[in-house]
Amino acid sequence: MGLEIVEQVPDLDAVIIPVGGAGLLAGVSLAVKTLRPDAKIVAVEGENVASFSAALEAGKPVKVALHPTLADGLAIPQVGSNAFEIARSLVDQTITVTEEEIAVAILRLVELEKSVIEGAAATALAACLSGKLKDLAGKRVVLLLCGGNIDPNVLSRVIERGLVADGRLGRFTAVISDRPGGLADLATQMASIGASIKQVVHDRAFASSDVSAVNVLCTVETRNHEHLAELRAKLKSHGVKTYDSK
Repeated sequence: MGLEIVEQVPDLDAVIIPVGGAGLLAGVSLAVKTLRPDAKIVAVEGENVASFSAALEAGKPVKVALHPTLADGLAIPQVGSNAFEIARSLVDQTITVTEEEIAVAILRLVELEKSVIEGAAATALAACLSGKLKDLAGKRVVLLLCGGNIDPNVLSRVIERGLVADGRLGRFTAVISDRPGGLADLATQMASIGASIKQVVHDRAFASSDVSAVNVLCTVETRNHEHLAELRAKLKSHGVKTYDSK
């Protein structure tokens, strides 16, 4: 892969490589650095499976505790000893990305590139979206999208999680009048600001002591976080109390 990258992109400035056991990182970085010594090598790992960072800190491969992650292909408790020895001197920067950043990266690749990429591979784009690689802006950067092994059900959940992280899918509870027209008025206020209602659920049993009011769990589609905040401000100005729902 490293040889193909240099052949296809001879003027590359940087390569961003997902790292789990560090085998891919070692091979690609060795090939790239040998042929293009000035190219920057960036290793990226999920924050829940950061075994390479732990090895760098300890100066040798160490076993780390693994936590659930979308980047399950990188879930290796300890980097390989040979791979670590090769890669440690070739990597210029190592960064970790959050689960939220990985989810957004998967969503971006589906939307913009029409590509289905597993969480481990999406960490490369997640690194770019994290804001930790601003020095690479405007440069020729290669991302290793090395895998599309993701379950369709998981992909569906990840896309929704990415939409939430984007502020394009939001959920909150609104307290409205439990009289005829109360829900219609709520829907009208949402429509007036351009939000789309995806789901509403009435909750009377666990509402407040005010029997004339009802809690409505609202799931809405908005443009971004600012639009969602604008919607809630609009409802507040209309006398509708809202609060976050988990």
